[in-house]
Amino acid sequence: MSAGYDALRSSAAWLDLSARGRILAKGRDRARLLHNITSNEVKKMTPGTGNYAFLLSPQGRIQADLYLFCFADHFLMDTEPEYREKVQQHILKYKVADQVELENITESTAAIGIEGPNAASMLMALGAPVPESSYAHLSWGELTVAAISETGQPGFRIYSPIEARPSIISQLEGAGATLADADDARLVRMENGKPVYGIDIRDTSLPQETQQMHALSFSKGCYLGQEIVERIRAMGRVHRKLERVELEGRELPDPGTKLTVDGREAEITSSVYSPHLGKVVALAYVRV
Repeated sequence: MSAGYDALRSSAAWLDLSARGRILAKGRDRARLLHNITSNEVKKMTPGTGNYAFLLSPQGRIQADLYLFCFADHFLMDTEPEYREKVQQHILKYKVADQVELENITESTAAIGIEGPNAASMLMALGAPVPESSYAHLSWGELTVAAISETGQPGFRIYSPIEARPSIISQLEGAGATLADADDARLVRMENGKPVYGIDIRDTSLPQETQQMHALSFSKGCYLGQEIVERIRAMGRVHRKLERVELEGRELPDPGTKLTVDGREAEITSSVYSPHLGKVVALAYVRV
């Protein structure tokens, strides 16, 4: 087990998440447009709040996911590295006459995660604010601290100008945080059953199949793909659901492998061997 893996599980680790896409939405109609094309509430958001949402096709299929943060004069969207262009194109496709401008700030900014059981106390030791509710965010000088996690552990994300990145890392390491690399993060994320868009959540997936119900609002009114989401809710179920499953042994099943789990057919999306559990942990679409 690596030091980064141990730190994520038992203390605190820092992760460089600067490759993730960061897009600003500005303009008078920004809240209206984002409200109409995302699966979660936007119009009622106030500065300092945030949420997790899907971008859906008219057929209700998930085209991307994102964290959305409300500021006084803009929204910040944080999405998977490979899908930042797709997110922009999807939003602009439905912009029509809305007064909205999108700005990709990925290259000019940094995102550093601090995650693990001691993440909050480590931030406090540095004099940083600690948002108390999920997706909330607070200013820390020119930085922003948001309550979101890459791995499913207690965690926060620090957004900053790119030139502040070395100083942030130095402060976190000085406070005792250990670097966790992408493999460490993936291992802990899988142990916690946290899916990733593009691997576990697909562009053919329906929202309720993913079980990420915190990405949906059922009281916001009309939005792109809502008809399908509401139809599924009225039916009461879907035919398969994304679940965390445990498999004995060390052999990792390939994505797409079909197994039987507790008497139910399951299709594997991803898997890892967990040193902590001594078995394979996988995410799979399991027949209901």
